Amino acid sequence: QVQLVESGGGSVQAGGSLRLSCAASGPTFSSNAMGWFRQAPGKEREFVAGINWSGSSTRYADSVTGRFSISRDNAKKTVYLQMNNLKPDDTAVYYCARGRYVGPTARGHDYDYWGQGTQVTVSS
Repeated sequence: QVQLVESGGGSVQAGGSLRLSCAASGPTFSSNAMGWFRQAPGKEREFVAGINWSGSSTRYADSVTGRFSISRDNAKKTVYLQMNNLKPDDTAVYYCARGRYVGPTARGHDYDYWGQGTQVTVSS
């Protein structure tokens, strides 16, 4: 059974930074893409960033490109999301997810396991 546990959320002021981590347990981490999604109150879940199995390919939502960076350490079974220049619109619960395939996609149904989420709050 795959389990994903996020950490690193918190409250910051606009312009600040946070680094989220997602620790995975169970089999087949290094052969799967990983992704980060977020959901703000009253809004649908949206894709934030994704990374392929080896870490050589990434993709980002337009809203975070240039500010967020996704990376992974397969030896530690951990994926990271470095978030810089945070804005109030980034406030949401952030979820990591394991992809069904080796490459990252922006579609939620291409991910089969999800963490419980970590809250990020950005104040102006």
